[in-house]
Amino acid sequence: MPASLTKKVGIASLIMMASILLSRVIGLLREMAVAHLGGASSAVDAYRIAFALPDLVNHFIASGFLSVTFIPIFSHYLVQDNEKEGWRVFSMIFTTFGALLLFFIMLAFFFTPQVMLLAAPGLQDQPPEQLARVVRLTRIILPGQFFIFAGSMLMAVQFAKEQFKWPALAPLIYNAGIILGGIALHRWIGMEGFAWGVLAGAFLGNFLIQYFGAKRVGLQFHPVFDFRHPDFKKYVGLTLPLMVGLTAAFSTDFFSKFFGSYLPEGSIAALDYALRTMFVLVGVFGQASGVASFPYLSRLVAENKFREMNQLLNQTLRRYIALVIPFAVLMIVLRYEVIRLLFQRGKFDEAATARTSEVLLYLLLGAFAFAGQPVVMRGFYAMQNTLFPTIFGSIAVLVSLPFYWFSMQQMGINGVALSMAISAVLQATLLYALWNRRTANVESRAVYRFFGKIILLSLALGLLVHAFKINFLQRLDPTTFRGSLLLCSIIGVIFLLAFFAVGYVFRIREIVAAINRLIEKLGLRRLNKAQ
Repeated sequence: MPASLTKKVGIASLIMMASILLSRVIGLLREMAVAHLGGASSAVDAYRIAFALPDLVNHFIASGFLSVTFIPIFSHYLVQDNEKEGWRVFSMIFTTFGALLLFFIMLAFFFTPQVMLLAAPGLQDQPPEQLARVVRLTRIILPGQFFIFAGSMLMAVQFAKEQFKWPALAPLIYNAGIILGGIALHRWIGMEGFAWGVLAGAFLGNFLIQYFGAKRVGLQFHPVFDFRHPDFKKYVGLTLPLMVGLTAAFSTDFFSKFFGSYLPEGSIAALDYALRTMFVLVGVFGQASGVASFPYLSRLVAENKFREMNQLLNQTLRRYIALVIPFAVLMIVLRYEVIRLLFQRGKFDEAATARTSEVLLYLLLGAFAFAGQPVVMRGFYAMQNTLFPTIFGSIAVLVSLPFYWFSMQQMGINGVALSMAISAVLQATLLYALWNRRTANVESRAVYRFFGKIILLSLALGLLVHAFKINFLQRLDPTTFRGSLLLCSIIGVIFLLAFFAVGYVFRIREIVAAINRLIEKLGLRRLNKAQ
């Protein structure tokens, strides 16, 4: 694979990693604000459940997939030097699907109570005021889905043009809007303030800022309907499976509300706090590398460079997704301290910390799969094949339902978390195996071996630092903020130093390369200072 392409993907990944890291940090601040003001209460459960219907509308219009289905089409026009026609197709899709989405939003607005009882059937057994609260919050959040749809389209053209700066701001502004809305309005309207923040953040971050970003790359939009255009038909064909299919990300969010509605008060809140904590790790490595590599995967497909495409996908898995494993093991060792530092204040008490940290343990078992599956799926999407991964994902989700139900009955909210992790691991592993078979990915064995080495190394070091924590750091009280902070700092430094040292000794290529890059950069800095 050309070094210039590797460098471009690396730079794009760093930009998206910085953006997503900041977004996740702000997202954690958002969760900290929710935990401080609402704790793990029925009011927070209602706020979480209120996203079920907006997410459902978003899923049916495939807003979350607009980038991955539209970028290959738009990239084809860029490669063919026919950008004008690309903007015309953009206008067709925006006009048609935007109008369809507005219709769905109005329909959902009027039938909110009925749909919510289907999405979270456990609400029938709760006090009537809980359903009323969920309905009101849902209706506030619903209109934001149009801004998310529009922003996805506007970000897609920026990604296709290899511009990542303005899209990188979207999640930052979105989360900031939620925090400001919640803090500013909580005194008067409680959790409803966070819902109004969702709407404001979606408008500013996902729509307004992205409109200016798209204008900078030459946005051309004119309302037009043309159902006969071949690329409009292709887009519908690519997107339709995603509209009706069940993806892992959608099922995770949906099942947390569906099964959580049957469990005691605060269960949904605890699961959601744990999910948001895990997704910091997943987002920084998985989402960033997937988003950054996808435009280049699409361009390689458009140029019929399939061998290079496989190399890029394998490299993304080895360089970025594998790093999730050691950090997940480290977080398992420090799960109580991490939740204590992040959330235990205000209405979020010691009991909520214990419950959330236990849920986090089970989720982290599948962290690398949550990060890796979207990357592999983007390989299929780059080849304009959305049908196969959607059918595969839907079957996997449906097959997992009995296990979800059984685990919930036996283990409560921990069982739901464990089901999510096991389902993610099985789906990611099987999907990558099927990708390798379909594309004759000859380098896949090296990827398997590399992941095996990282898993064994991380588990061994995790057991060692856990033993060190128990036997030599007993004087540090994890029930205090200071004790938790010191434990995280000491164990974190020891684990990471040991991980890179062992990786260097055993000559694990990616670890050696990372250390050499760091040494080189430090050497250049010393050289600059000397000059």
